[in-house]
This record gives sequence, structure tokens and C-alpha cells, in this order.
Amino acid sequence: MNAGPKHYFTHLPDNLPCLFESGLLLMSNDKPAFFISDAHLGIECPGYDARGRNLAAFLQELRGRAGSLFIVGDLFDFWVEYAHAIRPVYFNVLHHLRNLIETGTVVHYLAGNHDFALGPFLRNTIGMHTYFDHLELVLQGKKLHLHHGDGLIAGEAGYRVLRSFLRNPVLQACYKLMHPNIGVPLAKFFSGSSRHLFTRRCSEDKLAAYRNEARKLLSRGSDIVIFGHSHHAELLRLDGAIYCNTGEWIRRYTYAKLEEGELTLWEYFSDKPTQPFVGSSGEK
Repeated sequence: MNAGPKHYFTHLPDNLPCLFESGLLLMSNDKPAFFISDAHLGIECPGYDARGRNLAAFLQELRGRAGSLFIVGDLFDFWVEYAHAIRPVYFNVLHHLRNLIETGTVVHYLAGNHDFALGPFLRNTIGMHTYFDHLELVLQGKKLHLHHGDGLIAGEAGYRVLRSFLRNPVLQACYKLMHPNIGVPLAKFFSGSSRHLFTRRCSEDKLAAYRNEARKLLSRGSDIVIFGHSHHAELLRLDGAIYCNTGEWIRRYTYAKLEEGELTLWEYFSDKPTQPFVGSSGEK
């Protein structure tokens, strides 16, 4: 199978139930697809320690229901993939992801700005399909464009330079020469530089900028654009097409579902039934 342009994919295995054509994944699975992002597992966040358990419970509920799960970045607060060491705090969710895959759900993982160093453990041991950047696909008759959302809007030129530096495979290999007892705490320290999103809402100006970026992508032929990163869940109709932000799994557990070609936004609760997300929706 043709692996396609490198900026789309880090890995495209032969057993993926799809075709590849003109830069698009053509998915053949018509069961519901689910989209989540921004759990930032591994961060010490007082008052929100249950999110790992709730995410594991959510993944367990998807078994037998979901044809595919798309993780739109920042599942982990950082991901340093050593050859012989994985952080214990990740074990439970990784276990449930593996179980989900073994029961037939295809799991796709797009790199975010915290977990960009996705490596062979996630692909070969857990069984995910990983992507460096954006992903374009056709699913349930809809053309989707997925991107974590980092580095897209104006005013992020400095971050884009840092992003290319951090994603350099040579520099990543050098970093992993450090013992995990040094490398992991150091990664936690650097990861903390953008944690303002946990305590401060994304500004309306930035939300408008993400919507404008979505409009551009929709104008190029996509039916649905899905971002994460802002931690602000919303589902909007823009010029007759759909823009969705999946929100986050820290304070509110939001996710999107595509079923029979219709995208909806939901909020998961551990103590009551899942409900449609009450937040930003409508037409802009």
C-alpha cells in the first residue's frame, strides 16, 4: 500500500480497513466513529484526578460500538517513548486502548503539541495508527480534515519554530539517551509552559481565529473539520459545512461522534448517562 505523503502519516499499516487515494484515507467502516482530545494524562491537576479512570471507563464502553476512535492530540501531557520504559500512570488507559483495538475498533492517534513524539510502541505493541500532522479522510460519505490545532493561527510563529525543533528526530533520539528518571521530570518541567489552558479559558479572539482556519479548510472541499487544542468544545455550521472542536478531558469530558454521516457533540459522565453537550453550537 502506498504510504502517501510523509507530512500526513507516520505509519499506514497494510491491515488498515481503507484505501488511499490522492492524499485521502478512504475508510470503509460505517460503524460510529468517535473523536476525543486533550486529556493530558500524566499532569498533576488537583481536583481532576478522576479523568484517567473516567477515560478508561469510556474506552471500555466503546467496545463493540465504535468502528473507529480518533485521538486528536494531547492524550498524554507528554510522551517520551523509551525503548524499555513507559510511565506507569499511562498503563491503565493504554491497556483499555489495546483491548478496544483487539475487539475490532481502529484507533488513530494524531500528534498534539504535548505528545508529538509518537513512536513504535504505540503502533506495534498497542496497535494504533499514528500521524505526525493533519489527517484527511473520507468516512461515512463525508470528507474530514483533522488537526490538533497547534500552530495554525496568527501569532504563533515562535511556536512553529519551536515545534519544528522539538519534532526533530535526531534531537528526540539524543533526548532519550538520558535515563528516564531524568528525562521524564525534565519533560514534565518543559510541558508545564502551556498549562495556562487548564486554568484560563481560550480567548474569544483565538476561538474566532480557529473558526476562520476551519472555514478555509471547509472552502477547499472538506465537509467536516475537527480540531482540539483550545479545550473549548463546540460544534458549528460554517457556510453550510461543519466545524467541531472536541474540547478536553480534564474538567469536562467531551467527545464527538460521527454516525450515519452526522456529527454530534457529547459529554460523558461517570455517574449518569452520557448527554448531548450543552455549549457552543449553531451557525456562524
